[in-house]
Amino acid sequence: MAEINQEGASGVFGGISFEGTEINNDTVVENAGTIRNEALPAKVGFWQKFKAFWLQDIDWNKEIKVELTPAQQKVEDEINDFLHQEITWEKVHDFLFQEVTFGKKK
Repeated sequence: MAEINQEGASGVFGGISFEGTEINNDTVVENAGTIRNEALPAKVGFWQKFKAFWLQDIDWNKEIKVELTPAQQKVEDEINDFLHQEITWEKVHDFLFQEVTFGKKK
């Protein structure tokens, strides 16, 4: 029975070297490669992009600048006006006690 990592042993546990060239079962193996190969993966997948985005280094001291298009600025202004409008009891009363009609108007 062959020992693990025995010189010149063939099979699962011996006979292959990833550092250089070694003869295994009368064939020459030149850098069989591992998952540490820098050429892999050739195609960048979704998860690589996702991890690269979420794990990127962020400079928290840098100022963040947001530029809006005119349409986006208009919507932002309308939302801001709505949120900061003056609310009075008279406006609440008028809203709660407004006339409500159901059905079609003729």
